[in-house]
Amino acid sequence: MPKVAVLDMTGKEVGAIDLPDAIFGIHPNKAVMHDVVVNHLANKRQGTQSALTRSEVSGGGKKPWRQKGTGHARQGSIRAPQWRHGGIVFAPKPRDYSYVLNKKVKRLALKSALSSKFIENNIVVLDSISLNEFKTKIIVNMLGAIEASKKPLIVLPSIDEKIIKSARNIPGVKTSQVGGLNTYDILNARKLVILKEAVSKIEEVYA
Repeated sequence: MPKVAVLDMTGKEVGAIDLPDAIFGIHPNKAVMHDVVVNHLANKRQGTQSALTRSEVSGGGKKPWRQKGTGHARQGSIRAPQWRHGGIVFAPKPRDYSYVLNKKVKRLALKSALSSKFIENNIVVLDSISLNEFKTKIIVNMLGAIEASKKPLIVLPSIDEKIIKSARNIPGVKTSQVGGLNTYDILNARKLVILKEAVSKIEEVYA
């Protein structure tokens, strides 16, 4: 069973914890993780890109010159694609890029991502984060003490406004609750900072 040290906010080791083998101890499936990341990014696309085809560009109703005898190539409209200010060939139009993946595939990808973070030794388990006020400096100092100041993902057992609002204006720092974890955020983070209380919830939700 995977085992990691439990740290306090100063970076001092205060214990150890066994991570659930079914979530943090599987062989990562790279193909499935790739599929889920592509799906995640596709679902985030707005799909609002748009351009005009030759039939939608205003003007161009008159033939620019007669068909024969000018020495020029024959032309039917000044709004044809080869003309400046002409229409776009196969112009992009607003569309929905989202699609659905199987739930089992998404769950396998999440477990693979968590397991890969353990294999890379990029998981930090914190005993707790205690904040009496909204204070960004406390979070900055804590991340520095546990050596997770670059692109960490802080996993909370539940919504904690003090932690979320204190961390949200630090560049590269992201917070998430157990129920909102996704493969993209896990893989995108350099370090996974998990509260001790959240470990049991992860097992409860995803095992």
